[in-house]
Amino acid sequence: MSELTDLSIKAAVLTAINKPLEIKNLTCQKLLPGQVLIKILYSGVCRSQLMEVQGKRGEDNWLPHLLGHEASGIVLEIGPEVSKVNEGDEVILSWIKSSGVEAPGAIYYNNEKVVNSGAVTTFSNYSIVSENRLVKKPEDIPFHTAILLGCALPTGAGMVQNQLNISTNSSVAVIGLGGIGLSAILMLIAKKVKNIIAIDISEEKLAQVRSWGVLEAMNSSEVNIKERIRSLGFENGVDFCIESAGAVQTIEQGFSLIRNNGGELLFASHPPDDEKISLAPHELISGKKIAGSWGGGTKPDRDFPVLSRILMASHISLDSLLSKEYSLNDINLALSDLSEGKVFRPLIKMEH
Repeated sequence: MSELTDLSIKAAVLTAINKPLEIKNLTCQKLLPGQVLIKILYSGVCRSQLMEVQGKRGEDNWLPHLLGHEASGIVLEIGPEVSKVNEGDEVILSWIKSSGVEAPGAIYYNNEKVVNSGAVTTFSNYSIVSENRLVKKPEDIPFHTAILLGCALPTGAGMVQNQLNISTNSSVAVIGLGGIGLSAILMLIAKKVKNIIAIDISEEKLAQVRSWGVLEAMNSSEVNIKERIRSLGFENGVDFCIESAGAVQTIEQGFSLIRNNGGELLFASHPPDDEKISLAPHELISGKKIAGSWGGGTKPDRDFPVLSRILMASHISLDSLLSKEYSLNDINLALSDLSEGKVFRPLIKMEH
């Protein structure tokens, strides 16, 4: 018997740009090939959803629609052609593509009105997800912590693990201590990198990474970052900069902090769609490098178990990234708190 029969889905729906999400009860049709029905237990909230709500990711042609791209849950039903997961499997949902069928976004209904979705959405207590946005949850990570593997950890930790040739003695500046920046620092610490410099404007976040043992944590609104880095002994700049603050200005700042002849800036932030980065050409021909990161270069099927094993073995708890839990009814408060820098990564606990 299909789990979809008479299933009522409670979801947060974006109905208009720059408006609060609306909590609605949805219904859906039977699963298409490659689709999987998931009972969502926990969802994370990412800055990308803020961008969508604020209309900063370009024109939105899919309103009304669902949001969210990182979660944990349990497989309730599989559609035709699905072979990667089975009913009862514990899974992580991620926007980063993995193996499996690329299924179309599900169509939901609210009082016979269509509500759109993508290959993965998580701001609901049940969700229909494409098979290739699912990875079986490693046994060593609990459901609430596992949401971090949907976005923040594979992006931040993946940048360190997969994309930058960082050694123990490398100097690394991390700008922006949201979920991605903190995940990068966790991986740097796990790899025993000595010279970690954390940069943010939140004293709470800076205090957090100081307690982890970084070399320096500095408030960019209070000190001259470039001069302070020089005073630490890095007169020519740092070897690497990981930028995740989400602003053109911080990407440009990060580029100014790396050394000539081999310094590398890697950014995973998401400035508004119409903004451009401005760099001095002479700095580029002086041997500096800049690149963007798409999910930390992560291949979920391969990397999620590896990242989970490395970071769960750390002396620093991953739960320190999850500072506050919300209900789905409080999704707009979670978005507001994230926007104002009051939380590292909001955690939404679903009810069924």
